[in-house]
Amino acid sequence: MSTRSRGCQSMREEAPFVRSQTPGANGVKNYTPIERANLALVRTVYDEVLEPLDPAHVDRYFRPDYIQHSPMAETGAAGLKAFLVWANSVSPDAHHDVKRMFADGDHVIAHVHVVITPGTPGVAVIDIFRVEDGLIAEHWDASQELTGRSANNNGVF
Repeated sequence: MSTRSRGCQSMREEAPFVRSQTPGANGVKNYTPIERANLALVRTVYDEVLEPLDPAHVDRYFRPDYIQHSPMAETGAAGLKAFLVWANSVSPDAHHDVKRMFADGDHVIAHVHVVITPGTPGVAVIDIFRVEDGLIAEHWDASQELTGRSANNNGVF
């Protein structure tokens, strides 16, 4: 397994439930079957599309009219494909390490450590995906450059 793939495996080793502000009886959110399917879809998107920066599977997981809110890519599946081709050409060794994921109805939120250039601290990213009919329909993101400096010892992840 390549270094790229190893980071995406970390989320799979965790329990199928993610701690939430709205816990069930056991202190863990009990996801609905649709939320579980949405989490699995987004996990697969990281593994097959975002981590390898590979546009080949975009049509399998994204609606053609996919709405992109990130200023980095044009809207639509074609815009995402073009972004992935560009990103892979300038950062072929980029790596995504999904730290945690949450689902709330048709939305999945992922907290991700992205290292664009190996050996650098990278970026903390929050990705928000909206799922419709089993496909990614919409995406938002926010990022924070990691500098290695902090006013506390809590860490960003």
